[in-house]
Amino acid sequence: MTSGKRLTREFFIRDVLDVAPDLIGKSLVIRLPEGSFGRFIITEVEAYRGSEDRACHAFKGRTARTDIMFHEGGLLYIYLIYGMYWMLNIVTGEENNPQAVLIRGVENYPGPGKITRSFGINKSFYGEDLVASERIWVEESGIIPVIKISPRIGIEYAGDPWKTKLWRYYL
Repeated sequence: MTSGKRLTREFFIRDVLDVAPDLIGKSLVIRLPEGSFGRFIITEVEAYRGSEDRACHAFKGRTARTDIMFHEGGLLYIYLIYGMYWMLNIVTGEENNPQAVLIRGVENYPGPGKITRSFGINKSFYGEDLVASERIWVEESGIIPVIKISPRIGIEYAGDPWKTKLWRYYL
């Protein structure tokens, strides 16, 4: 696969509801554990939109865990769930407007835990800048995807209307 143009800061500082669907079909480029680089088409994402979204970690305010979500878009928000799976999220939007896109799937790796485990993504990626990083970034792929939408997965705790928002985008 040929390399494409790396996405700029301007791409990421837009509203999460614009960035999330625009990530579908882009290439996630990552230095793999053995040292080579892999390019994987992003196939599924979910949007989490700020302090009003009850499913968003920033809903309860700024904490040590969520601090990076309050920064300008283009940084990585990495957190651990169930004590075993790191989740890969891309911060979007302007500073002090916490939003992020959860990367739920890339080609041949469905599931956010499978992605991070397979690619060696862990807490050391927290705060990584996708615009400047030498180990992870997002590129144009040339693909014009047909995007499907649905409610986000596993957020029943957020209640209505948050659990039914059509903020999951996928191929």
